[in-house]
Amino acid sequence: MDKENELQCYLSVSPNKYGIYLFDTKNLKNLYKEEIILNNDTNYQNHDELKKFLDDNIFKIEKLSGKFIENIFLILEDKKIFNLEIGIKKKNYEKNINKKFLENILVDAKDLFRENNQYNKIMHILVFRYLNNGDSSLNLNEKFIGDYLRLEIKFKYVSNKFISNINKVLEKYQIEIASCMDGNYIKNFFIDDQIEFSEMIFKIQNGFNENEVKLIPKNIKKMGFFEKFFQLFS
Repeated sequence: MDKENELQCYLSVSPNKYGIYLFDTKNLKNLYKEEIILNNDTNYQNHDELKKFLDDNIFKIEKLSGKFIENIFLILEDKKIFNLEIGIKKKNYEKNINKKFLENILVDAKDLFRENNQYNKIMHILVFRYLNNGDSSLNLNEKFIGDYLRLEIKFKYVSNKFISNINKVLEKYQIEIASCMDGNYIKNFFIDDQIEFSEMIFKIQNGFNENEVKLIPKNIKKMGFFEKFFQLFS
C-alpha cells in the first residue's frame, strides 16, 4: 500500500498497548495514529482485542490513503523475544578484509543460527564487536587488514508460532507481515531522541544503526551474489 514506498503501515503489539500508524516516509510524519491501552486483566495473546482494534482502524487507514493495506510492519514488545550471542571467526586469504568477506561470515553465522533454531524467526542481526588480529572495534568505519576477522553477533528472534498467531488475525484483512521488529530495541536505540515511535521504526528499518545487518528478500531485483541475504550497513 504505497506510492513508491512513501506510505508504510506499522502495527505495534505489546502486553499493555496496541498501536497502528500510517507513516509518510517522505515527510517523516504520521498521517494516522491510533493507540489503545490494554487492561491489566486483558490477555493480549488471545487476540480478540487485537481483532477489534484492527476492525476499528484498518478501514479508516485505507480510506485515508485511498489504497488497500497489503503489507504491514509488525513491531513486538514481549518477553518471548530472545537474544542469542555468537562469535564466529574466519581466515582471510586476501590482502584486505572486504565487504564480500564480511558477507560470507554473516551468511555462515545466519546458517549456524538457523541450524539450531529452525522454529524461530530472526528479527534483527546486530554486530556488536569486530576482532581483527587481536584489535577490538565497535564499528566498521575503518579498513581491516589481517589474517582473520572475528565477529561477535547478537540475534534477536521470536518463535514462528508467535508470529503465525498474529498472521492468522491479519489474514481476515488480506494483509501480510512484511517484517517483524523488536520494539524495545528500537526505543532503547533512540532513548535520547524526542521523535515519534513510527519515525524510530522507519529509521531502524532503513539502516540507521550502522551495526545492524539488514536481511534482503530473495526476490529483490538487481542484487546478484546468488541469494544476497545481507545488505551491510545501509
